[in-house]
Amino acid sequence: MRNILFTISFCGSSYHGWQVQNNAVTVQQTVQDAIEKIIQKRENIVGCSRTDSGVHANMYCFNMRTESSIDCSKLIGAVNALLPKDISVLDCKEVLPDFHARYDCKKKEYKYLLWNSEIRNPFLIDRALMYPYKIDCDFLDSQAKQFVGKYDFSAFRNSGSSVEDTVRNVLSASVKREGERVEFTFSADGFLYNMVRIMVGTLLDISSGKIPENSIKKIILSCDRNQAGFTAPACGLYLNKVYY
Repeated sequence: MRNILFTISFCGSSYHGWQVQNNAVTVQQTVQDAIEKIIQKRENIVGCSRTDSGVHANMYCFNMRTESSIDCSKLIGAVNALLPKDISVLDCKEVLPDFHARYDCKKKEYKYLLWNSEIRNPFLIDRALMYPYKIDCDFLDSQAKQFVGKYDFSAFRNSGSSVEDTVRNVLSASVKREGERVEFTFSADGFLYNMVRIMVGTLLDISSGKIPENSIKKIILSCDRNQAGFTAPACGLYLNKVYY
């Protein structure tokens, strides 16, 4: 039995997230369909993370255990030939038998892309949040640094989440501008459901004055979702890097 690690990239605009769902097209289902046509068997694939509808990935990893003897280099081309144009296999290699794409992940990096202009960018529709209001990125960068540290991030998770362990170690946080393009970047040992989108929404609420500056630590310690900002739309969120 071989254990194969795939690295893929996808635009999530047309999908209801990664995880297989009834009556909804997902990235996992689409990838499984392509692989099944090649190896003539529907193998289970284990993703590194769940992603919501409309969320993208510059780098996403999953592993698959299989009896197939097809060479990894040939699998890349074969799977890509069957995938739609918004999903691409970047790499494929054999890993140790006990490797697990989710549990062996040491760190993840997410980016949130915002187009800061009153004029929409037609090339970023469904790929960035169009935000017409003024943003001081140096100021927001200093505010974002307050997320760094190991805390209970209950205030920054979706209220419907049932996860019991809500402690996460945020390793870095930044806000940078390049012209009208603004990138929020966060790395951590893990993220709660909607955590990054709520972090971005909180920073934008600080920018607009809805939340006082230098409030992030207080919000974290409150463990109260109602004190944090809004949940930014999924369209701007990218799983950017996965570290093993």
